[in-house]
Amino acid sequence: MLKTEHIGIAVKNLATSVPLFEKLLNSQCYKTELVEGEKVNTAFFQQGETKIELLESTDPGGVIAKFIDKKGEGLHHIAFEVADIKAEMKRLQSEGFVLLNEEPKKGADNKLVCFLHPKGTNGVLVELCQSV
Repeated sequence: MLKTEHIGIAVKNLATSVPLFEKLLNSQCYKTELVEGEKVNTAFFQQGETKIELLESTDPGGVIAKFIDKKGEGLHHIAFEVADIKAEMKRLQSEGFVLLNEEPKKGADNKLVCFLHPKGTNGVLVELCQSV
């Protein structure tokens, strides 16, 4: 069984969105991080065992900026924690899922990550996460 690790939300501006989510969740942002490889600034909130990750693009041509241009701010992805990301990637490929990256890559919050193509997951971008 996969555990929900975090829910990713695309936002235009962390300076505006962090205070909004602090009020909404009645919780302080506990961490911000630049992920240069993904061209995003992130902000994290903890709610029980699940985290909320806000994603702000650092590049107008970045994935998050393109997502917001197309769909607006909102739910971007759901991430599941796995014990062995390479084994889970192999299993999912054998089940017919399409991976967006062939090898795990460094993500935010000290994780290795891999994304599944949303065309094979009913339109939901799914991220696999393994703690490093």
